[in-house]
Amino acid sequence: MSPIAAEVWTMGELLVEVMRPRPGLDLGKAAPFIGPFPSGAPGIFIDTAARLGHSAAIISGVGDDEFGRCILERFRADGVATDLVRVFPNRSTGVAFVMYEKDGSRKFIFHWDGTPAVMAEVPDASEIASARFFHVMGCSLMANDAFRERVFGALELFRSRGARISFDPNIRFELLAGRPVDQIAGPLLRSCSILFPGEREVVLLSGEETVERAVASLFARYPMETIVLKRGRKGCTVFQRRGSADGIESFDVPAFRVREVDPTGAGDCFDAGFLCGILEGKDPRESARLASAVGALNAQAFGPMEGRITAQRAAAMLRRRRA
Repeated sequence: MSPIAAEVWTMGELLVEVMRPRPGLDLGKAAPFIGPFPSGAPGIFIDTAARLGHSAAIISGVGDDEFGRCILERFRADGVATDLVRVFPNRSTGVAFVMYEKDGSRKFIFHWDGTPAVMAEVPDASEIASARFFHVMGCSLMANDAFRERVFGALELFRSRGARISFDPNIRFELLAGRPVDQIAGPLLRSCSILFPGEREVVLLSGEETVERAVASLFARYPMETIVLKRGRKGCTVFQRRGSADGIESFDVPAFRVREVDPTGAGDCFDAGFLCGILEGKDPRESARLASAVGALNAQAFGPMEGRITAQRAAAMLRRRRA
């Protein structure tokens, strides 16, 4: 296999999601499901980067079954390099069952530990030609200890090749199983350049009680350059280090007002939009605006990565906002 050159890389789980078609249908009751939808937070992220016109590759695994082929066909159609997605014979592709409560919250049942979703190995250095970002999703660190260590191994490989590390804690609280979050996220925080937490996550990661104190604490303790705080319908706040830990600048970027059909995956798409903006030479404010447009495009469709995302549609949304 020839070495793979890609601007954006990730390693983590690939799943299909099987979803309740409307809110309030309990996962434990007999009721309809729809799907399968290609998914897994790393998969949503990397597919979005490819649809925005950037070279993108993922390290993962799927089963030799219809669900695995569903994922791979989608990636290949959208331009994701799948050379390092291993197809495991006699294994079933990971699955997540999802339902929405009427208040908008979600419940998941994951079937992925022990599946190809968490069986990928650290690639050999000879398989990587180039990389500018290596992005990690926190949920990929929670399935089991062995896979987490392999993701950390890949992180070190890509960092040694000059890639910047970005990290979305993406904490699935149902997967923490009582473990301290520093056990899960510590090595990433010590390596990452750009952090993408939610409000609850930034407090949990820092051990502080307020967002402001949490951000200051993380900048003081870790070498990250930028924290992009995702606030859902309220938009995002970008914090940037300026010299010392006390020199922090911030600005807000509002969310787009759209008819939200399904917010699943919007945050993963947001991450890809921000990094693609940076790759295109945009400053953090413009990158955050692009990220917000990309997340909004995904939220307008049902399914975790079914939004009609292209660079052209995102640019059109930005032009309409400026008009």
